[in-house]
Amino acid sequence: MVELETKNIAGMSLKGGKKNQFFFSLLEYFEDQERWFLKSLLQVRDEKEMHGDDAIRSWIDKYQLKQLVVDVPLSYPAYHEQSKVHLQKEQESVAKVLQMMEDFIKEDERRRVSNPKKYEQERNIDDTFNFHKDVMSKEPHVHILTRSFKRKLKKGFVPYWNRTVDFYIWMYYYDQLLDLFNVSYDSFGNTSLLNQFRFDYLRSHFPSSLELFEGNFQIALIELLRSGIILNKDIQGLSDLEEVVEARFDIIEKIETSLNIFIYDHDLEILVKNPRAFESFILSVIGQNSQLEKNRKLPEWALPERTKFLVPSFS
Repeated sequence: MVELETKNIAGMSLKGGKKNQFFFSLLEYFEDQERWFLKSLLQVRDEKEMHGDDAIRSWIDKYQLKQLVVDVPLSYPAYHEQSKVHLQKEQESVAKVLQMMEDFIKEDERRRVSNPKKYEQERNIDDTFNFHKDVMSKEPHVHILTRSFKRKLKKGFVPYWNRTVDFYIWMYYYDQLLDLFNVSYDSFGNTSLLNQFRFDYLRSHFPSSLELFEGNFQIALIELLRSGIILNKDIQGLSDLEEVVEARFDIIEKIETSLNIFIYDHDLEILVKNPRAFESFILSVIGQNSQLEKNRKLPEWALPERTKFLVPSFS
């Protein structure tokens, strides 16, 4: 009898400080039931019996893991020692991004000059704080630019700090990230050097058969919101200490129903109580979306083959 190849995907969040615990979240597809299961939720910490890094490698081998989604950069900016072999393509991508940024600012200025009254009206609407405001009504680069996004573009793109995929994220998520999470996005401003170095070390010990992808927890939540799977209040609840556990529970319950994932009760309890476990689970959901070939296709100037950055689409 021919043994069927296991279809699985894992997520691992490496955010946080040195003493934070890490979790692996493994989703596996069972063809006979046509359903995904949260097969394993591994807490990674240094124990006397086994060093945490050894536990990770052992876990990968045990489940014959083929694909892993992490939330640290897998590639480097254009003007970095490790990018020199790709320098020409990197430089072309940077030049493309700089031109696009300049074009956005020029188009915004054209709108302002051609109809200043309408421009200010739209600006005032954008600046108005409203709980019922639809943060998905437009993408940051469409129509007039918000003041914050315009400042970001004028501040510029730093080719030794930013990757071109950063600009892709700014184009489609800058305003939403700011409105919903009060954060911006920069590849190497969103993770500590300690965790970056640790992951580089771990990566060197991963089996060559393991394919790595990069994902972002907050972008995944934005796409879950865009698709109607979760609600704005679910995301707002994540920043409220009194509501955060209930918010995680509601989000997970909606993901289970909409994305055909089964979670055992003891794993559910860990997911709702531990933010690192919850984030790793969302990263594994990004991986599931990719396996189902539903993720957004990034433009060539974002260098998708190098960054391996996954942007899910749940619609």
